[in-house]
Amino acid sequence: MTTESPDKDKAIFFSTANEKECQDAFVKLLNESPIPDSELFHNLGLYLSSKTLSRLIFFQHIYQQILNVHGVVMEFGVRWGQTLSLLSALRGIYEPFNRHRKIIGFDTFTGFPGLTEQDGGVANSKCTAGSYSVTEGYEKHLADILHIQESLNPMSHVKRFELVKGDATQTIPAYFKAHPETVVALAILDFDIYQPTKIALTQIKDCMPKGSILVFDELCDELFPGETTAIKEVFGLRNLRVQRLPSTARVSYVVLE
Repeated sequence: MTTESPDKDKAIFFSTANEKECQDAFVKLLNESPIPDSELFHNLGLYLSSKTLSRLIFFQHIYQQILNVHGVVMEFGVRWGQTLSLLSALRGIYEPFNRHRKIIGFDTFTGFPGLTEQDGGVANSKCTAGSYSVTEGYEKHLADILHIQESLNPMSHVKRFELVKGDATQTIPAYFKAHPETVVALAILDFDIYQPTKIALTQIKDCMPKGSILVFDELCDELFPGETTAIKEVFGLRNLRVQRLPSTARVSYVVLE
């Protein structure tokens, strides 16, 4: 049975009271599922809401568009790692033998390192330093999941994921310095805040060929203005065709042309 995390660890949702009650009931049904363990894994779709399913469909759409684009996948802002695990599963479906399609995630795993004025000012923000943290040692749990994802597909002897823990303003430049061969086919920006987002965009800009894709989780979001500010400063919105799917409310993407 899961327990409630501290308020600073929680994500921001726009659910009504009734929706929240339904979501809590869904979680209770999952935690108390009468389905035997031997069959629960194969029936997790039973507990998928339309909102969660829409995000899975979005990333399937995105992944299909990079199949002919060479390079790695990077997610900037991992948190619990659902997207990383999903991308690993999609790789197992669409290109299980592509050893170059590494999946790399960057996160502090301790929440936001701090906010700046570009994030709307500390006084106006609903978040603080430490918001969106995870439980202690969670990255080990996530690494175990990603390892199993790879073990269920061909080439399981070749590790094709990496979790980079720490302050992204330092770890991202260090990663690209250590890996000058890096070509980025898909970059998912989910840091929420300005400073690490700008560092990520600056580092990947010259590593993304035509046809590669940028995904944004908080573009045009008044709660997290720093992401939009960063993309304006590094790429310029007039240079980008920002798209979305009708089934998803917040995520958007750009195919670099």
